[in-house]
Amino acid sequence: MPPPVTAAATPPIVSPMIAPRVTPPTPAVPAPRSAVLILVGILLVALNLRAAITSLGALLDEVTTGLHLSGTVAGVITTLPALAFAGFGAFTPWLARRLPPARILVGAMGLLAVGQLLRAVSGSPWTFVLTSAIALAGIAIANVLLPVLVKEHFPHRAGLMTGVYSMTLILGTTTASAASVPIAHAVGDWRAGLGVWALLAAVAVLPWLGPALRRTPGSAGGGTRRAATRVRPARTRLGWAMAIYFGAQSLSGYATMGWLAKMFRDAAFTPTDAGLLLAGVTAIGVPFALLMPTLAGKLRDLRPLVLLMSAAMIASYLGLALAPHAGAIAWVALLALGQAAFPLALAMIGMRARTGEGVVALSAFAQSTGYLIAALGPLLVGVLHELTGGWQLPLGFLVAAAVVQAFAGLAAARPRYLEDEAGLVNAPTTVDAHAGRTVPAGS
Repeated sequence: MPPPVTAAATPPIVSPMIAPRVTPPTPAVPAPRSAVLILVGILLVALNLRAAITSLGALLDEVTTGLHLSGTVAGVITTLPALAFAGFGAFTPWLARRLPPARILVGAMGLLAVGQLLRAVSGSPWTFVLTSAIALAGIAIANVLLPVLVKEHFPHRAGLMTGVYSMTLILGTTTASAASVPIAHAVGDWRAGLGVWALLAAVAVLPWLGPALRRTPGSAGGGTRRAATRVRPARTRLGWAMAIYFGAQSLSGYATMGWLAKMFRDAAFTPTDAGLLLAGVTAIGVPFALLMPTLAGKLRDLRPLVLLMSAAMIASYLGLALAPHAGAIAWVALLALGQAAFPLALAMIGMRARTGEGVVALSAFAQSTGYLIAALGPLLVGVLHELTGGWQLPLGFLVAAAVVQAFAGLAAARPRYLEDEAGLVNAPTTVDAHAGRTVPAGS
């Protein structure tokens, strides 16, 4: 992975004689009624972004028994989300250059609804895998688009809006995890516990139907075509810094969610108490999910936030390694703070590009590459635990991941834009990447 870049006060100056032209877009501030509809649409989409995953996690034993899943197929199913996010997320910029975001979201939520419904009636293991992939494709596309919609429709409240939809995402995650088993037991069939969430995805389509059907001047050519030359984050240090930061925090999050309850059970907690401690990470993390992006929208220098969350994760992992039982509540609270790096990463994606195309490209690259990195987390933690029989080495690996996260985050936190680093500027400028302004150099 490329090393983090060093800080600089301003982005590079590129001669307008050799640079492709980029016109900074005028923020699409919606009318009040339209803004409410768009906000409702964003929150409904966010509510759906993990329900298909956590509902299956809660009912995996029942699904395995009901469909006679082999260990191989069960393993494919558990790793499918990260792989789908990487693969289908990378495809989203291609869509965004051809269609407006509202139309893409209608299709994405449609895929999610249809995929979950078909999955619930699947009769064979590989049909179940295929229909799960259809549902996850919809989630992957929506993952990439939400930062774009926030930046375009709420440019002056991007941090707050990112926090609100991150908090809603957590609510959807927790609700699906908690409610799927009771629904399945009430109906007497695990299929009901999975299929019910297709209704929520169908509801999320409704607010976007009007914007999707509305003809706008730019609708024929896509909603994010701003630059004469395509933005390629993979060719920039900012793109790699964001991808590594996103990947490192996701790796830690996936590994923690997959193994934390087991760590506490091995530390002499009862299964019930271990589950409550795991749930505490999510519950305590809700206000942090709102607070961190909101602070990011107000602060010019994001490096203190990056360091705070990385330090919290390191302290939590060290505590779990040295005194898992005595300080359990403290380690859970620190871990909840550290995992607010996820909503911060989403906020930074919107803050580090000035065009719609730039946000889509950066979001797709950071999330696709990041989720590939994250897919290794639970696997490596499990392998290290099996090799050593303890948790010190796996937790040491997570400490190392948090250190990498800190360095990548410091590089990504530099106030600059993706387009500037790619050489897509109009004239020598000083970019205020915090406030979203471009002013003449020297002013």
